[in-house]
Amino acid sequence: MKSLNNTPNSNRTHIIFLGSTNAGKSSLLNAITEQEISIVSDVKGTTTDSVKKAMELIPFGPVLFIDTAGFNDESELGKLRIEKTIKEIKKSDFAIYVIDGNEFDEKIYNENMGILKKYNIPYITVVNKMETLTEDKKSILKNILKNPYFISTKDRNSILEFKKFLIEKLDVLEEEPSLLKGIVDYRDTIVLVVPIDSEAPKGRLILPQVQILRDALDNGVKAIITRDTELSEVLKENKNIKLVITDSQAFKTVDKIIDNKYPLTSFSILFARQKGDIEKFLKGISVIENLKDGAKILIAETCSHNTSHEDIGRVKIPLLLQKKTGKHFNFSFSMGKDFPENLNEFDLIIHCGGCMITKKTMENRIIECNSNGVEVTNYGMILAYLTGIMEKSLKAITK
Repeated sequence: MKSLNNTPNSNRTHIIFLGSTNAGKSSLLNAITEQEISIVSDVKGTTTDSVKKAMELIPFGPVLFIDTAGFNDESELGKLRIEKTIKEIKKSDFAIYVIDGNEFDEKIYNENMGILKKYNIPYITVVNKMETLTEDKKSILKNILKNPYFISTKDRNSILEFKKFLIEKLDVLEEEPSLLKGIVDYRDTIVLVVPIDSEAPKGRLILPQVQILRDALDNGVKAIITRDTELSEVLKENKNIKLVITDSQAFKTVDKIIDNKYPLTSFSILFARQKGDIEKFLKGISVIENLKDGAKILIAETCSHNTSHEDIGRVKIPLLLQKKTGKHFNFSFSMGKDFPENLNEFDLIIHCGGCMITKKTMENRIIECNSNGVEVTNYGMILAYLTGIMEKSLKAITK
């Protein structure tokens, strides 16, 4: 049960190290973690790809540190690395922008601050190599930069003080919302319906199920887990059920079994509420009736897995959508954590529940859809719409 014991990266605060080549990003990461995570060298451009390290930043909690390539590499390969860095920025919750105090380039700094502001990423500016700076140089940098923090990666006390400062800044970040709080109360009983088919992984639960189970434990909510085939028996044995949560693919079957006796929603809709924007996803649903024959639809999934004839994204949603509308659509598929750049080519984007990404990443994806003039919705929302229980499933998550 490894997934129950380890914090998934999607639930960690993503902290990205940014700056020009040789500013000391890797040295700072190594000093904070007290491990040789990134290669350190006097040669510029030593870090060529993002390096990630998950750890517990005590007393703050679980974080994912991301070391990136330098922003001022103007070679063709360097441009590709910068593009990858920008993709990492979109997924991040907080940025540490590292500057070499002796080689500060105000133009590059302002350009990069523009990127952080575009994606609404809070940040701190760290001036490295403090031990080599004169008081006059420090004064000049203080006048140019917004509240810079001066450090020396060679001084352990300097790093320890910086970690305290970093934790203070992180403590004001908005916490990832609870999946269940505000829907059910302490000591309430919920039922998680987990169908077992060829898509179900052997010997374990999938991440959305694990995360909702953990959220129930955190909030003192009693959870019963069952297959759809045993659901009727569970309902007979437990009369005080406050909510039934099902895998989206079993919506119709479970809805028939509970027969309007209990509120019903899905794992995916709960994630839409936690990480996405329900109103925005409803707008995505509203455009379906007006889609033309041959419309281009992107189905985006953040995890990578083998597909089969029962795959929800590649098979079931396209079939149900075309059957519902009586039209033929051109589907494209995106898997993994990179979001396509050509969003303006699509008429609709259908996104997975997002259990593998952070709330900040989902928010930035919605922003990208908005800026490209394309509506977006969510697996759970569209399956509720296609099975005719949208109103019922949304009513279940509002009190």
